[in-house]
Amino acid sequence: MSSVATSHDSEGQAGSLPGLSRQRLSNRAGSRSARSQGSRDNLNGWAFAAPFLAFFLVFLVWPLLYGLYMSMTGKSLTGANDSVIGFANYAEALADSDMWHSLGNTLYFTVISTVPLVVVALVMAALVNVGLPAQWLWRLSYFAPYLLASTVVSLFFTWMYNPQLGLINDALVNIGLPKVAWLNDPGVAMWAIVLATLWWTVGFNFLLYLAAMQNIPAQHYEAASLDGAGAWRQFFSITLPQLAPTTVMIVLLQILASLKIFDQVYQMTAGGPGGATRPVVQYIFETGFTGYRLGYSAAISYIFFGLIVAVSVIQFLITRRRSA
Repeated sequence: MSSVATSHDSEGQAGSLPGLSRQRLSNRAGSRSARSQGSRDNLNGWAFAAPFLAFFLVFLVWPLLYGLYMSMTGKSLTGANDSVIGFANYAEALADSDMWHSLGNTLYFTVISTVPLVVVALVMAALVNVGLPAQWLWRLSYFAPYLLASTVVSLFFTWMYNPQLGLINDALVNIGLPKVAWLNDPGVAMWAIVLATLWWTVGFNFLLYLAAMQNIPAQHYEAASLDGAGAWRQFFSITLPQLAPTTVMIVLLQILASLKIFDQVYQMTAGGPGGATRPVVQYIFETGFTGYRLGYSAAISYIFFGLIVAVSVIQFLITRRRSA
């Protein structure tokens, strides 16, 4: 009996071996087919990404690396000295009082412009969100200036600020106040640029706030109304807390945008009077293309780039901590 059973077992095993082999072969064929399909998908993905990668490498990575190299040379538009000089440009920049003064102007503009650009945008969005008549007209009037070119805005406000013929001084005279040298007074010029920037760019922040407000569930306000909360209580207890992520994002975007200010200052005051409004970007431009010192201007650019990165990292850490 044992021999018969053994023979039956061996026959069963022999019969199962071809089935196992076929299964293994099919598994191997399936895995090869899956790897082949995955390779084709990867190839197609790289093919679609290749144009972007080419532009990214040519117009971002290469200029970034070449600019870093150029900041360590004495490169000039005159070609007088293109040799590598190490960190001499950085040492000179850190001891350059004009660079620090222009950087201080940039930080000053960032501080005094960020607050009104956030607060005014919030107020504008709240007014539209409560249901003012002709909302399309309010939205258009708030956002339309943002679509204008910087040259148009700068020319418009230059005429508005004209000491003799400007509409603002004319209005001041009509109410018995003295005229103001808006763009010629070192103590007033930066505030005049902030006012022009506020009118020009607040529409973008307004749209971000309005979109965030319209995404707040209406049930929150209904429940607050049933509990007897008024409009102001609802705004401070529901609207503002719900807008916290949007506010953090707007503040970050506004700080980065204000740090890069150049257009309106260059067109309205050219950095004057007496360098009182010259931002660091204008100083970089003048050093490289007026003073012909490309290597030195590149070094200042990377110092400024490091400042922007530091601000971004700090803001990111604050945002992550608040989210946690």
